[in-house]
Amino acid sequence: MRNILIRAGMSPFDTFDATEVIAKNGIGGNVGNLVYQYSVIRTLMTEDTIFTPDYYNYSHDSKRVDEINEKYDAYVIPLADAFREQFVPTLRKYTKLIKQLKIPVYVIGVGLRAPFEPKLNEGFSFDEDVKAFVSAVLEKSNIIGLRGEITSKYLSRLGFREGVDHTVIGCPSMYTFGRELNIRETNITKDSIVSVNSSKLSQKNVLDFITRSLEDYPNHYFIPQWMKELVLTYVGAPPLEESCDNYPVSMSDSLYMNNRVRFFLNVPTWLDFLKQADLSFGARLHGNITATIAGTPSILIPKDARMRELTEYHGLTHVWWNDITEKTRLPDLVEKADFQSPTKKQGQNFDHFIDFLNKNNIDHIYKDGPTPETVPLDDRLKEVNLEQPVIPISGCSTEEIAKRLESYSSMMKKKNANKLSAKDKEIKKLQSEIKKKNKKIEHQKGTLNRKAVRIALKTADMLASK
Repeated sequence: MRNILIRAGMSPFDTFDATEVIAKNGIGGNVGNLVYQYSVIRTLMTEDTIFTPDYYNYSHDSKRVDEINEKYDAYVIPLADAFREQFVPTLRKYTKLIKQLKIPVYVIGVGLRAPFEPKLNEGFSFDEDVKAFVSAVLEKSNIIGLRGEITSKYLSRLGFREGVDHTVIGCPSMYTFGRELNIRETNITKDSIVSVNSSKLSQKNVLDFITRSLEDYPNHYFIPQWMKELVLTYVGAPPLEESCDNYPVSMSDSLYMNNRVRFFLNVPTWLDFLKQADLSFGARLHGNITATIAGTPSILIPKDARMRELTEYHGLTHVWWNDITEKTRLPDLVEKADFQSPTKKQGQNFDHFIDFLNKNNIDHIYKDGPTPETVPLDDRLKEVNLEQPVIPISGCSTEEIAKRLESYSSMMKKKNANKLSAKDKEIKKLQSEIKKKNKKIEHQKGTLNRKAVRIALKTADMLASK
């Protein structure tokens, strides 16, 4: 039996409710993370493989290092846009951890965060950190998988060899169900069920477009992804900001008040929901990739380089953010869209992904061909009672409202108590260090005083002899 550690906030078999997800940060701040982690586990989980999430524990102390080396046969690290300024502290910790490991370490998907038109030649503040991380990983595996061509050019600029040190594999989530995509043909009308996703970080023209498109398809559902949106959906507060006319930021927004919001806590229920929808559109990468692998037509609006490179690599049906004007209407885009575009690249991309796994000697369910007889993850999930999506608290019964508030309040009380306890320990540690330093200073003062006395006596003796 092989034991594999994987970078993830929760396992597909973890049935965390909303309170647990919030307390443990099971989604890593964004529920989209669950999708590519789920895909990697589904692909690599053979009948003799056990996957254990690291629960985002990147501690590199000797005890943690010894535990990993003793218990696990490999460490699988699926990443998103990890090459970015905000992720540098975590990247450094992973680098230190990886350098001390004696087991293989596989990075299955990683990308660069940069503007839509990146200026790679100018470099980034985190270049040296990326070089250190990639070098550490390459000591433990043969080749690193990247999300797209932009990231590939970036690493090549840093001195790593394309096709030798790194190769583009796209997003592993696109291979969740193998070599074939089955995007169904649907007749999208004004009454169609439409899944909507959006990002507060998108450009204003994009947010305005998404907001006005809701009027064209009244039977819509908004699928948020941020952790703070889970909190808002679950307990009704705090708002993301005071007010906003092109994004739902508070419980008073019509999407929340009309019970048109669904926050998913696992991948299977998310897929099941999207299979019932006729269309998905918006500015969330995994909001639309999840629709695509569920077989639902989708239109993505990429806003930066990380989304752009994946859109181009997978042929995702899209409209570029800078092509959207005040006159752009969603029904017109639907009429012109080639929803089968991703299917045209899927086979070749999948074959390359499998080649990447084979180059790293990673076992997977497609060893004998693209249609495995058994899928261990699917078989095990049949026995799991998965949590259903969270609906807005405004649409809940009085009993459910009370249950949520009590559960959330109790969790926050424990969390705050743990924070205070941790702070107390840190204060005591600092006080101990200060005490040691003061003692050292006093000792040094005594030494200096004794030296000063000896010098003074010696000087006096010299003067007296004259």
